Amino acid sequence: MLWTLSFDLSASEPACPIQLRDVTKETGITFVHTDGSSGQRYIVETVASGLALFDYDQDGDVDIYFLNGAPLRERNAAAPDASPSSRRRLQPGNSLWRNDGHWKFVNVTAPSGLGDTGYGLGVATADYDNDGDQDVYISNFGPNKLYRNNGDGTFTDVTQKAGVADGDGKIGAGVAFFDMDNDGDLDLFAAHYVDFTYENHRAVRFNGHPAYAGPLDYKPTPFSLFRNNGQGTFTNVSAESGVGQHKGAGMGVVCLDVEGDGDTDIFVGNDKSGNSLFINDGKGRFKETAGLAGVAYDSAGRAQGSMGVECADLDNDGLLDLLVSTYQQEPTTLFKNMGRGLFEDVTRSSRVGEGSLRYVKWGAGAADLDNDGHRDVFIACGHLHDNVHLFDNTTLYECPSIVLRNTGGGKFSNVSDKAGDGPTVKRSARGAAFDDLDNDGDIDVVILNSRREPTVLRNDSPPAHWLGVRLIGTRSNRDGIGANVKLIAGGRSLVDEVRSGRGYQSDYGRGLHFGLGKGEKIDRIEVQWPGGQKDVIKGPPANQVVTIKEGGGG
Repeated sequence: MLWTLSFDLSASEPACPIQLRDVTKETGITFVHTDGSSGQRYIVETVASGLALFDYDQDGDVDIYFLNGAPLRERNAAAPDASPSSRRRLQPGNSLWRNDGHWKFVNVTAPSGLGDTGYGLGVATADYDNDGDQDVYISNFGPNKLYRNNGDGTFTDVTQKAGVADGDGKIGAGVAFFDMDNDGDLDLFAAHYVDFTYENHRAVRFNGHPAYAGPLDYKPTPFSLFRNNGQGTFTNVSAESGVGQHKGAGMGVVCLDVEGDGDTDIFVGNDKSGNSLFINDGKGRFKETAGLAGVAYDSAGRAQGSMGVECADLDNDGLLDLLVSTYQQEPTTLFKNMGRGLFEDVTRSSRVGEGSLRYVKWGAGAADLDNDGHRDVFIACGHLHDNVHLFDNTTLYECPSIVLRNTGGGKFSNVSDKAGDGPTVKRSARGAAFDDLDNDGDIDVVILNSRREPTVLRNDSPPAHWLGVRLIGTRSNRDGIGANVKLIAGGRSLVDEVRSGRGYQSDYGRGLHFGLGKGEKIDRIEVQWPGGQKDVIKGPPANQVVTIKEGGGG
């Protein structure tokens, strides 16, 4: 698929070069999220849910998949389904919306078969069976689900056949597909939140008012890793890989090559239990090094309430940095990649935490919103206590979003109140996802809001040059997940990796997007595939999406 666009770059520009407009009502999307609230204030209600942006029908338009909660046990019920009133409720479910272009979306949940009615928390999409289309893995409160894309707009539940029903009795969290042993098959990592059951539920009050318990009121949980056997099945290798020996209150997950050695590693944002970083030895065995690497805690040695996690080269030095959204009275945190598997907390010097202390922060994205060649930061916010105003007047339940413009060199400026009406929409957000929904060459935003309709933001920033890159693996996995892509243009290098699973329990951006500013000449693209192949593409024109097939470099 190829799009080429022309722009008038001489048009007058607004004071802020990032402009995001709320177009939710134009989309026709009627999805409304539920967290299954029954009045008991179970901790699982606070962490739902993520979403995915992916092209489910391979028509060139990015579609939207919203996760949803489900009814939870009410007071004195003997089992989750024992309450007659719960059984009488309309059963909610996940919701798939097909992008028909021109900002119109159609509900295709029923015919697609993706209306899972489990309690959805995290999601990742990828072509796990290398047949050319995107499959879907859902992390639930209860058994997780794997849906295979049949290639005709429908999906089949293959969870039991594949052997990935991990999650029974657990609160789900971020999940990610990646190739842990570079054998061309995508493996699967799943985090879990705290060890909550209906039986160990804790009732909490703040200043006499009912509230939700926190992560420290429960035990952390171990992580899970599944090796792809090929032919549609997986083997649980949590124990032998070393991953299952560690526990955390997992939330967001992102995979990246931390050391630049060609092996994909795993970063997990843990809620108040110290983050996790699993370094891959190239054979699918992992060593936890977050403390040594400098990403377990902030610069003061404190475990943060980590929510969403993202990785990107935010200072254009060729190394992928780690961004973490956090709880109230904790700043959005940036760990700069210093090389050799080491990071430094540069939150203060980068000013990435500017304006963030007041809010609870969830969905996190690093995207070049104004296409100037520097990746900006977008954070979706919202408190988890719907009655927070009764015991804390310093914050809000429904909050605006935070937009941080990258001014170069890894420095940021908070432009939230200047970046259009989109960031000013107040909701209690959870997952956020970023992709080009209208194929016009800039990155748009979709936010899943707790107990509300979503927010869809169209990017109306002044036009600038850009390039999109999509990969097709042959020896490597079909999606090219784990591939490192370097774009050299005008004397500077821009770097990114293809990944599946990121942000707050969400997934987006299977294709890579590079802003080029006013320069439209591209010298070359270098692709380092996870299987070891290196391709170099010389001088593609700007303002289009180029597809690169492994082994086809010039």
